[in-house]
Amino acid sequence: MNGQSNSGKTRNSRREFIRQTSGVLAGAALAGAIGGRSYAAERNTIKIALVGCGGRGTGAASNALSTEGPTELVAMADVFASRLEPSLRNLSGRFSKKVDVPPDRQFLGMDGYKKAIDLIAPGGVVVLATPPAFRPLHLECAVAKGCHVFMEKSFAVDAPGIRRVLKAGREAEKKDLKIAGGLMSRHYIPLEQAVEQLHKGRIGDLITCWAYREHAPVGFSPKRPDVSELAHQIRNYSCYTWLNGSFILDWLIHNLDVCCWCKDAWPVSAQGQGGRQVRTRPDQLFDHYSVEYTFGDGTRLHAQGRHMDNCWGFFGDVIHGAKGSAVLGEGIPQPRIFKGHNQTPENVIWRYEGPRCDAYQNEHDLLFAAIHSNKPYNETERSAYAAMTGILGRMAAESGKKVTWDEAMASNLELAPGLDDFTMDSEAPVKPDAQGNYPIAMPGKTKVL
Repeated sequence: MNGQSNSGKTRNSRREFIRQTSGVLAGAALAGAIGGRSYAAERNTIKIALVGCGGRGTGAASNALSTEGPTELVAMADVFASRLEPSLRNLSGRFSKKVDVPPDRQFLGMDGYKKAIDLIAPGGVVVLATPPAFRPLHLECAVAKGCHVFMEKSFAVDAPGIRRVLKAGREAEKKDLKIAGGLMSRHYIPLEQAVEQLHKGRIGDLITCWAYREHAPVGFSPKRPDVSELAHQIRNYSCYTWLNGSFILDWLIHNLDVCCWCKDAWPVSAQGQGGRQVRTRPDQLFDHYSVEYTFGDGTRLHAQGRHMDNCWGFFGDVIHGAKGSAVLGEGIPQPRIFKGHNQTPENVIWRYEGPRCDAYQNEHDLLFAAIHSNKPYNETERSAYAAMTGILGRMAAESGKKVTWDEAMASNLELAPGLDDFTMDSEAPVKPDAQGNYPIAMPGKTKVL
């Protein structure tokens, strides 16, 4: 992969956006203004609720408010006022005429999502951007109330959650609700065109796919004495498996998905390894994963994730076919296809030549266009299977076992049993020991089925 190494720092525009940047209102009048289905043709204002007001939620809400046609943010929910308030200031400053979220439409606590969804139901759009563990129950609520949904990845953290997401997606289809999943690479036009070239056989049959995410360590904020254990873990959700599903799921999901997209298949099994060699932060994170997936035709996908200082860095996918290769995926803004397997400039046989594309905006444009035109739009199944690919990889690496897709999908192991009934006073699903250390998966010992 000549010339493909990058600096090792995370290049995640969503997170860069973050850095730069309880009463219940009776909903009768608001619901009357929305209507059930007719607003789509009449171009009435689409009401938006934001659930999860961190940087990703703020960015997604900004994209939603930037779509063509009238939109208005009318409700927000988060478990932390310290996230909701700056998010509201940010969005109000950018979209002053499209943001109307007075104090009685700002909801805190674990049940805030229900109140925010009630305010826009039916027919509004809810942006779900909390940690992935909460996605299944929030999606279920939105669909039950008749709302369209943008749901950020990773959609769920375990197989029971995936099954709930799939069921909610089927219910949404019955109700003609639109659902978009936050795998924005699927709507990055340069990548779309590159994958189309592969599907047309530009490099022959695909033999191997390689998904990489190698960069500096995932951040961590020490626990403050005045913060509960549960609140501490939610603030550091990337560091606790029950909340984000692991590094290989929540951080590699885009490039796992892109490899499966290129292959036009989902894996049938996985085996691999991972561990915690360098990281000393008091959390649950493996600092490296290496997982080999097998497709039904016997070809392989290899996923490699590492977040350590002073190591080789690369963020993208490398695809090898019988006649050539490609470098593409999240982290590769200019996908390229090569003759042969030496990815050097003189071997380039295809590159994108069109205008620039903002994949984050495009995914929202497509969702809202489908709502306005009342055309079918439901990305639930594909999104859930992409997440399941990451979950399968975690199960294989953390157990040290070969795990099939069917075994993983049938698993009843929940990482946070009873999550639907949690309040901010609940005990955290995992607790530190006397030395402040959390339980870490041990290959050969950890049970995942």
